[in-house]
Amino acid sequence: MNFDFPDEVKAMQEQASDYLTRTGSISLSRQVLDGDGSVARRDWVEMAEMGWTGLTIPEEYGGNEIGHIALCGLAYELGRHLTPAPFASSVYLVAEALTLFGSAAQKAQWLPGIAAGETAGCFAQSEGLTNGSGYVRQAEVSGGKLTGMKKPVADGMSADFAIVRANGDGGEGLYIVDLTGEGVTRAPANTVEGIREHASITFDNASADLLVSGTEAIEKLFERAAVLFAFEQVGGAQACLDMGVAYAKERYAFGRAIGSFQSIKHKLADMFVATELARSNAYFAAWALSTNASELPVAAATARLSAGKAYWLAARENIQAHGGIGFTWDVDAQLFYRRHKALKLNIGAERFWEDRLIGGLKAGLVEI
Repeated sequence: MNFDFPDEVKAMQEQASDYLTRTGSISLSRQVLDGDGSVARRDWVEMAEMGWTGLTIPEEYGGNEIGHIALCGLAYELGRHLTPAPFASSVYLVAEALTLFGSAAQKAQWLPGIAAGETAGCFAQSEGLTNGSGYVRQAEVSGGKLTGMKKPVADGMSADFAIVRANGDGGEGLYIVDLTGEGVTRAPANTVEGIREHASITFDNASADLLVSGTEAIEKLFERAAVLFAFEQVGGAQACLDMGVAYAKERYAFGRAIGSFQSIKHKLADMFVATELARSNAYFAAWALSTNASELPVAAATARLSAGKAYWLAARENIQAHGGIGFTWDVDAQLFYRRHKALKLNIGAERFWEDRLIGGLKAGLVEI
């Protein structure tokens, strides 16, 4: 079985790479860090004009419905170029949730805006640690009104609406909330990443429209998003490897390129092996996602874990390969390390995905 991308997806990747290189996506990320969040939204609009935001949205709601394989290929390039646009939140999570679980009215209200780049969404899950006992979900919905706080919410400052994970009358579920409506206040939330504008969002009897109830539905959404985030992480890992190799060739010490020293060779080799292993797992997960295969739960967990570990190793060793300068503000290595830290926890920490993987293997979802 050939898990490689088809030629049309590779062509789209080349187009995406050219665009992101030409517009200086990493430079835009630095502008966001410096306080200019407007560039992220402008980038989002231009992506929509190229049809990227509608890759998995049905045609009847303004999308082009090309499919998840194309979105996986695009996610790789977005991760490699470190885009600050609210793409992952809006497409991997919000649009996917609406497509999976939304009513016809909910889809008609929100999906066309995402496809056209007119609106952006965010996914509000985290509430922080309470008394060191773990994550406690305190956001509550009663009578269609949401009360509570979510922080940090990736892309929360630039989003127009949110899908909020909260406890409701029928148990835990996902709710759609218009962030421009009454009872919603937002404030910037400082995070280690800083590239995407994170927010602290407070809800005070804000109107909330139920999207779906049940933990199983939420975990199904996370499985699908995990595959896309894995490709973004593999793209980031590849960028770190490329940076490390380029610097090792051009930096000289004791009359030789530092890439000729065994210690640097070993770092780069470890980065390469981890990235290729993660790429292989991501390709298998892309197949499972695009075909809705029974192997998807295990494939998604495997891709998520291996991509996270590869990105962590590559981001760390890229800084080390650059030596003392690798820790400075002027070198882009720190930007990828920041993104790695943010992606590592966005839809569940490592232990969550390890449990999912072990559970899937025990259930015989794939042959060992």
